[in-house]
Amino acid sequence: MTNKGVTTKEIKNYNQSPLPFQGQKRNFVKMFRESLNQYDESFVFVDLFGGSGLLSHNAKATYPAAQVIYNDYDNFSKRLKAVNKTNKILRKLRAILEDHPRNKRILGETRKEVLQVLIEADKQGYVDYITLSSSLKFSMNYSDNLKGFTNSTLYNTVRKSDYTAEDYLRGVQIVKCDYKKIFEQYKNKPRVVFLVDPPYLSTDSSTYASDGYWKLRDYLDVLQVLTDQNYFYFTSNKSQIVELCEWISSVSITANPFQNATRQDVQTNSSYNSKYTDIMYHYKK
Repeated sequence: MTNKGVTTKEIKNYNQSPLPFQGQKRNFVKMFRESLNQYDESFVFVDLFGGSGLLSHNAKATYPAAQVIYNDYDNFSKRLKAVNKTNKILRKLRAILEDHPRNKRILGETRKEVLQVLIEADKQGYVDYITLSSSLKFSMNYSDNLKGFTNSTLYNTVRKSDYTAEDYLRGVQIVKCDYKKIFEQYKNKPRVVFLVDPPYLSTDSSTYASDGYWKLRDYLDVLQVLTDQNYFYFTSNKSQIVELCEWISSVSITANPFQNATRQDVQTNSSYNSKYTDIMYHYKK
């Protein structure tokens, strides 16, 4: 089976997102690929909350002839298209900070020069400030606009090499709409696998483009896409969603959607003194 316009040429495999992205599933890549072996290229993979695209990319790299739908929930493809501009900015920053100590504050005239590079780039159109944050701020500290740099402390954490995103989403069908609409479109079709990675409850999601705060009801609504479907669902022990489902199952006739799914955990450090457990559930009906 070969989709129109898609070749079966081998796709470069990325083990992590080519650009910084909060909550990307790089720690699950190996387990995710192994679980994909239970399927084949005749299945359709629907990434409801596309995020960094890492799940969609690996599904397509595993089965190049399969249809993979990536819901660009966070407009990540726009950041990918801006890679050349981002690299150009980084080259200018490297030149300015060549003799500046790594991981130290950028002050005085050097700070003015750095900000001038950003200001000039901003005048020319879209700037991927989230990616630039990892080169001018410390880990887990992101800004998505110019003001977030002009009004904050800057550090020399500039990436030493250019970014590359060649073929990252090649052959993947990119859409952008409410996940419920996509689910309705595919829920009754045979041989569909849903990839479900919503923003985590009780976890900082400030870099997500979907700027509405996700309430408990939003997370519970997502669970409706798991019933009687093939799925990969990602959460963490911070959300306590699984515990809630287990409780509901124990006191009502509502079935627990995780009951027969396989669970795999990964310990994740968000900072030097904070860690949590990321969780992947896999169910094949």
